[in-house]
Amino acid sequence: MVQPDEVDGARRFAKKLGVAHRIIHTDEVMNEEYCSNPPERCYHCKHLLFSRLIEVARERGLACVMEASNADDTGDYRPGLRAVSELGIRSPLIEAGLTKAEIRAISRERELPTWNKPALACLASRFPYGERITVQKLGQVLEGEEYLLSLGFSSCRLRYYGKLVRIEVPEDEIGRLLEDAMRRKVAAKLKRIGFQYVTVDLEGYRSGSLNETLTQEKRRTGR
Repeated sequence: MVQPDEVDGARRFAKKLGVAHRIIHTDEVMNEEYCSNPPERCYHCKHLLFSRLIEVARERGLACVMEASNADDTGDYRPGLRAVSELGIRSPLIEAGLTKAEIRAISRERELPTWNKPALACLASRFPYGERITVQKLGQVLEGEEYLLSLGFSSCRLRYYGKLVRIEVPEDEIGRLLEDAMRRKVAAKLKRIGFQYVTVDLEGYRSGSLNETLTQEKRRTGR
């Protein structure tokens, strides 16, 4: 599921640059290898997506398909990059060796409106591996995160554990989240969405925090 604001933003950005914008539907939620949410979920999702984009590129006589992973992405668990490699997708930002910070600096220099845009990731990344992904669950996460952002938090993640949700906000914003009035307001909203227990991660927001369990398992088993 793509956040509605992201679709609108992409459309506006494409118009500003004078390039064509087209929405491609791939229906990942109909794919069992995606919905069952194994550690390789991102591989299956990206393989499905890029295979479809290759078809579109061929229909339009385009030479290649590109994607926007950057040099920082190569240091985390990113099974989707295997699909990128297998299908011959180009990753120009990785090829140029550009990090997220460098991309932001260049974007700001060129006055691109996205230079300070908060980092985003697929909503499926909010679910521990093995937790089945459904449209309803994705909707819960989306509604909760949009609410937190509407309260002025610069970024956030809702990590889904059934009836329990773990909130991540930037470390320097945790204090504001835990202020009595804010805490009560957020808890009430998330309970209305369908969560029974609302918790806050005291380490704050960090990209790919659910991959930490994979790292711990590798350390334990040596694999």
